[in-house]
Amino acid sequence: MASIVDSFNLFNLPEAVEKMLFPTHHSHDHDHAREGRVVSNIPVDILDNPKEYVFFMDVPGLSKSEIQVTVEDENALVIRSNGKRKREDGDDEGCKYLRLERRAPHKLQRKFRLPENANPSAITAKCENGVLTVTVEKHPPPTKSKTVEIAIA
Repeated sequence: MASIVDSFNLFNLPEAVEKMLFPTHHSHDHDHAREGRVVSNIPVDILDNPKEYVFFMDVPGLSKSEIQVTVEDENALVIRSNGKRKREDGDDEGCKYLRLERRAPHKLQRKFRLPENANPSAITAKCENGVLTVTVEKHPPPTKSKTVEIAIA
């Protein structure tokens, strides 16, 4: 089965299929379920260009200090957020909200298995205008050996 899985580009697998093929049993996932906290997936666009992979995720209402980008097990890119968003409180005494329709985001988490040519040591992230951009550089392609025919004298 490993050879079949290796032939797929893992970015193209739907998350449900990826969970079946690569189940994760991390204790913190079970802790969130027991505590009744919802962990939501972050919608993502992934761009593959010759030098890097670029991930674009919408994270409205979250600042860069509320988002954590890590690499686990040397090949799993993990993006998390604690899901807390501050409400703008009125400075004047006696101020109160009459309506609260903007929901604070749930705990967000997304994991991506990086391909072999990704360089987990060369990852950058920036968060601007509610969009998180994570860039993963690629290792340079291996040089092809050149065959030189030598005439025998």
